[in-house]
Amino acid sequence: MTPSQTPQPSLQIDRYERGWMIAAIVLLATFALAVTVAGAAMGIQLPAPELRVNPQTVASEGPFAQPGVRELAPGRYEAYIMSQTWLFIPREIKIPKGSEITLYVTSKDVQHGFKLEGTNINMMVIPGQVSRLTFRAEKPGTYNFICHEYCGLGHAAMFGTLIVTE
Repeated sequence: MTPSQTPQPSLQIDRYERGWMIAAIVLLATFALAVTVAGAAMGIQLPAPELRVNPQTVASEGPFAQPGVRELAPGRYEAYIMSQTWLFIPREIKIPKGSEITLYVTSKDVQHGFKLEGTNINMMVIPGQVSRLTFRAEKPGTYNFICHEYCGLGHAAMFGTLIVTE
């Protein structure tokens, strides 16, 4: 027998195990494709740290000194929301249906969370960092925003509402 005719060792994989391995690879490829499509085609975005602020002075200077909604152009709004222990300021935001709104959220004391129920908006609110997300309000109604990061004894009372009017 010559060296080129030497039998090659082969992996002995049970057919059921091979089937599960193939199924796992197909699932991973499917999930990767779904994430790519969601990110590219459906406009899903990650909360981006927009800028840095000083947590000690954020409530007294800059746009967070007077948090609330500002109309930039017809149908385009921006909202500055400040979180502090057990409170979102402002607690209520109103915009008309079909408007595009950019949310800027920061904290002046501890780490908080910001989740706008009924949407895919969910971000961490970290002292010294401004988080930003933009979305279009297509359906009229009341959307609650809540703190999803435990921030102390009054955490359960930390909420607000976004009202989309006709």
